Amino acid sequence: MAGDSQLSAGLKDRHVTMISIAGVIGAGLFVGSGTAIATAGPAVLLAYAFAGLLVVLVMRMLGEMAAATPDSGSFSTYADRAIGRWAGFSVGWLYWWFWVLVIPVEATAAATILNSWITAVPQWTWALVITSLLTVTNLFNVANYGEFEFWFALLKVVAIVAFIAIGVLAVLGVLPGGQVSGVSRLWDTGGFLPNGVGAVVAAVLVTMFSFMGTEIVTIAAAESENPAEKIGRATRSVIWRISVFYLASILLVVALVPWNDPRLPDNGSYQTALDAIGIPNAKLVVDVVVLVAVASCLNSALYTASRMIYSLGRRGQAPRAVMRTTSTGVPRIAVLASTAVGFLTVIANYVFPEEVFSTLLATSGAIALLVYLVIAVSQLRMRRRLEREDVALPVRMWAYPVLTWAVIIVIPVILVYMALREGSRFDLAMTALIAAVVVVVGIVLTRRAGPGPAQSQEGSVSSEVRSSEANRSS
Repeated sequence: MAGDSQLSAGLKDRHVTMISIAGVIGAGLFVGSGTAIATAGPAVLLAYAFAGLLVVLVMRMLGEMAAATPDSGSFSTYADRAIGRWAGFSVGWLYWWFWVLVIPVEATAAATILNSWITAVPQWTWALVITSLLTVTNLFNVANYGEFEFWFALLKVVAIVAFIAIGVLAVLGVLPGGQVSGVSRLWDTGGFLPNGVGAVVAAVLVTMFSFMGTEIVTIAAAESENPAEKIGRATRSVIWRISVFYLASILLVVALVPWNDPRLPDNGSYQTALDAIGIPNAKLVVDVVVLVAVASCLNSALYTASRMIYSLGRRGQAPRAVMRTTSTGVPRIAVLASTAVGFLTVIANYVFPEEVFSTLLATSGAIALLVYLVIAVSQLRMRRRLEREDVALPVRMWAYPVLTWAVIIVIPVILVYMALREGSRFDLAMTALIAAVVVVVGIVLTRRAGPGPAQSQEGSVSSEVRSSEANRSS
């Protein structure tokens, strides 16, 4: 009934499957990858391979915890149990803030495309209309989010597969009217590493944030039947998804387009490659695909932010109102609260000077890395508890604890590199500032509140699993 605090299990198998696929395909693949290629040249493949490997390892660790104890709070809940309530509070609110800031970014990107098609409607109007429409779909039933995301993901997958097929034909020289063939672009313009190893590391920072969203499936699966099974399947398939969608398509781009082509940073990798091949109306085709991608990301941002703040509410780390659900199991107040902040940032993007929104955006610059680090530390500590209490592990981290420690060591190294690199220093400083504030607030509030309703530091994971199963069955 309305006012209850339980989420529904309204997502179907096909929804969760497509959400797991959609999470790894963002507008960054179609547009942002052009900047990464211009930075590192053909060696951008190494950057994508490294970033992809890191994400695969993090997803495996998250999958281990999520399959054993599915929860809409995902890694925030696991940090709460494994590290401390202050950690769950901090990473949960930082993650919520990240997705709230994604809302104006994606709304503005979509509005820019629509405004170029229908110039009579102001860009800010398009941004508010798109955000409003997707908010409405998230308010009534989780299946609405799943259905929209299913079709968004399907269109993105079709677009990528079509691009790969066209690219392969162009490389083989059999595409009618094609202007390029072969793979000589990989080395004929300054070599494979034209800008050195440092440029590859810089490109890793660009590519890393393209993968943010892969973890959404562990949040969404909590609102489906048999979540452990779906999480296990999604985390096992992340390797081929990254390999096909990112590595294969980027390989084709750098094989067909000179890495120093000035169109890459401006037009994006897909449009530049299609133009080079001679595909007519390449800009319109890519604009349609990017519009679908940003709508998908905006849809996911609204959903993910609302579920994270809902989880924080259930643990007593956010206002209690956000944990109320409707008769259909939707945390409507959590959706509206997240959307309200998103609306304010959309308005700020158009009303205030550009520097204001850029500063806000910089506060989320390194949150992805902080989330990955927290996931790794949580899995390192939680694995011992899960095994000690005989909790079933449908998914297990490879080579534990060696690969877990490898991730824990690598992420601070990347953060240090960001601090030394002028282009990313401001983003890191702003992220560090907001993270420090949230952590201090988290420590103060959680110490004052004592053990929360979701767990006490002495409570066992196995008892939480039994409680979760009981709630689901009831």
